[in-house]
Amino acid sequence: MAVTSRAELTEYCLRALGEPVVEVNVDDSQLEERIDEALDYWNQYHFDGAEKLYLKQKITASNLNITTATSSNFKLGDKITGVTSGATAEVCAENNRTSGASEIIVKNITGTFIASETIGNGTTTAQLTATNFVVLGTYDKRYIPLPDTVYGVTRVIPFNAASSSKNLFDLQYQLRLNDLYDLTSTSIIYYKTVMSHISLLNLELNGYPLYRFNRMQGNLYLDVNWASDFALGDFIIMECYRALDPTEWIKVWNEPWLRKYVTALFKRQWAINGKKFQGLVLPGGVTIDWQGMYEEAKIEIKELEDEMMNKSAPLEFFLG
Repeated sequence: MAVTSRAELTEYCLRALGEPVVEVNVDDSQLEERIDEALDYWNQYHFDGAEKLYLKQKITASNLNITTATSSNFKLGDKITGVTSGATAEVCAENNRTSGASEIIVKNITGTFIASETIGNGTTTAQLTATNFVVLGTYDKRYIPLPDTVYGVTRVIPFNAASSSKNLFDLQYQLRLNDLYDLTSTSIIYYKTVMSHISLLNLELNGYPLYRFNRMQGNLYLDVNWASDFALGDFIIMECYRALDPTEWIKVWNEPWLRKYVTALFKRQWAINGKKFQGLVLPGGVTIDWQGMYEEAKIEIKELEDEMMNKSAPLEFFLG
C-alpha cells in the first residue's frame, strides 16, 4: 500500500513495529517530533530531498506611514528629517509606484525614526503613526530575506535593464543583430569564441556578485555597492536549493529510505520510554529487554544514515 500522508506514514511505521498485535508505547507528540526529525535529515542529505529552483526578489523602497493623508506634500527628491530623532530619508519613486495618501516612499534612511514624531521637508510637516511607522524595503535593509525552507544559495544573478537582451545598447544584442543574422551561414566556432570572450570580459571587469547566506539567519547579504549597482525596481534572481514540501509532493511519504528511518526512530523512542521499566517482570514471567531494543534501533539508524551519506548522489556546493 502506497503511503500518501503523514498519518499514513505513522500508521505504516507502527505496524512495522508490531501494532496492533503489540502496543507501541509512544505518545502522539513524540511520533510527530520523530517524523519532523526524519524529514529534516532527509531534506538536508537525500538527493531527492531538495529541489533546485530560482527565486526572484524586487529591490524595493521603504515606507514612512503618517497619520494624515498629506503624502502629496512631499515631492520627489525631498529630504525628510525627524524633528526629535534627527533621522533622515530621501523621497523617491519606486518604479513609478504611487504613494498611498498616508505613506511616503523613501530610500537612504539614516538614523532611527521615532514613533509618532513629527517629520518635515523644510516647508511642510507630518506626524508618523504610533505603530508600523517605518517599513524598510530591501534597498535600505541591504539584505534579502529568504524562506526557512531554503537550505542554500548557489548563485546570485542581477536582472535589470542593462542585463536584458532587449536593451538596444547591449553588446550581446548587437552581436546577434549584426554579426550572427543567420547562423546557418556563420561558423558556430566563431560564435562560441566571441561569446566566451564576452563572458571573460564581463568576469574580469564586473565580476560576480559576492554574497553571504546562512540558513540559521535566513537572510541573503549582497556585498555590493547598493547605491551604484542597484536601482529601485531592479530584480535579483537567486539560484538556490529548497526543501521539498511533502504536503505538496506526497510521494515523499512513500520514499523507502524515509519509511525505514522513521520506523527506526519510532523504535528508539519506544525503547527510551520503556527503559525505565528495565528488569520489570510482567504477568506470566515475561520480561522485555528494553536496552537491547534501544541498541538495535541505534544500529539501524546508524546504518541508514551511513547509507544516506555514502550512497546518495552529491548535491552542488552551496552556501547555507
